[in-house]
Amino acid sequence: MKLLVVLPLWALFAVTQQKAPSDDCQCELISSEKQFPYDKLKAAQDAALGCINTVTPQKSAALDSLLLGLSRRLPQLEQDVAMLEKEDDGELFGVLSLHIIENELAEIQQMIDKLNRTNAESDRLSENVAQQLENVKEEMEELEKFDTMQVVKRQQANQRLKRDLDQCRNNGVFPTIQPTQPIGGACPHGRLVNITGPRVHTAGEYPGSYKYGGWGRDPKPEPGKESWHWRVMLTSSNRYAHYVRLYSSLSSLIVGISVPGNVQIHPSNPTTNTIQGPNVVLYAGALYYNCYNKDAVCRFNLTSKGVTTLDLPKGTRYNSKGDFCHLEECYPFTDLDLATDESGVWVVYTTTQDHGNLVLSKVEEGEPPKLSRTWRTSVYKRSVTNTFMACGVLYATRFVNKNTEEIFYSLDTTTGKESFKVGIFINKVSSDILFLNYSPVDQMLHVQSDAQMLSYKVLFQM
Repeated sequence: MKLLVVLPLWALFAVTQQKAPSDDCQCELISSEKQFPYDKLKAAQDAALGCINTVTPQKSAALDSLLLGLSRRLPQLEQDVAMLEKEDDGELFGVLSLHIIENELAEIQQMIDKLNRTNAESDRLSENVAQQLENVKEEMEELEKFDTMQVVKRQQANQRLKRDLDQCRNNGVFPTIQPTQPIGGACPHGRLVNITGPRVHTAGEYPGSYKYGGWGRDPKPEPGKESWHWRVMLTSSNRYAHYVRLYSSLSSLIVGISVPGNVQIHPSNPTTNTIQGPNVVLYAGALYYNCYNKDAVCRFNLTSKGVTTLDLPKGTRYNSKGDFCHLEECYPFTDLDLATDESGVWVVYTTTQDHGNLVLSKVEEGEPPKLSRTWRTSVYKRSVTNTFMACGVLYATRFVNKNTEEIFYSLDTTTGKESFKVGIFINKVSSDILFLNYSPVDQMLHVQSDAQMLSYKVLFQM
């Protein structure tokens, strides 16, 4: 009996001393595929990003702008030399004209030097980028070998299919006849791409005086007056004027010799039909401006001395209720902005019913003048510092800082298309541009900035 008892106790003790089986399972997987080289993919991505950052539209545009600038400046230099040979009097005018030509030659030489440097840099850049792209292409072809499931090829096929479907959706099964383009409105110079200068910078005959006013050339002058320039100075409270001052040439304007002199609108200032505000233009021997104390455009004929008026739409803001502005200041009595381009005279204004947005109207010549077509915009006038027209396109500027003004907005009157991404900058010599107008005669921007007169070259590209 004792033996029977001892055996079960031993058996029980032996079982309790056994190690419990483990729940962990470790497996070793051996893949027949090569390990994907993530470091090579990262290097290829970095190289591609480097190419994108190296080759920028701005670098290409810089070379194009220099070539375009030279193509414009050289004919202008020839004209200036021919003018000097024709008008040289051996005295002050000749010396001044020669000085202007010397400055032009110096600027052209600088442009040529810069063009040579830019061209050499472009060649080096092209060689470097071409080599980098070839290396990236080889790396990507090598990496595609790891795509054993052909995911990349399927994505590329899907992209091609999506592109073809989009073309089908946009164009229809059968090709459609393109609509006839409207006649006119095409700019003979091409697209505005840049503003350079200033080329002319002068205080005129009254340095530091008459902060507000305008100046320029007649785009449609009478015979014999092709070289004449004009100037309007707001002589009363920086708001009003009653005469236009004429100069026989740009040299006369710079040195301050006014011949033939002043042409008076009225002996009193201000009074009915005299000038209110700085935004005036001269076209076909007539001065266009905002009539004193009225929501109307006045046209003063310099020959007959007669004034005709053009009433603007009801609700037009005037008397400094719709000025050009920036964050720190509004320019007084800039409710109306007259502008010229290749097609004639335009007026920019705003109305109550347009909630302060810019409105553009074409002024038709005639007796009396009248408004033809009108365009309404989506840009608020008080966010704009100035406007001008060039080749049927309205451009608007805004204040960036005391050294820079930006052309940020455009409206093409042919297509009706607006753009808020123009991105062309003007280098200023003073904080505020108080007058701005385009001259289609020589593709210049005429500017008055704090009693200084300046001109900038407008560059176009076909």
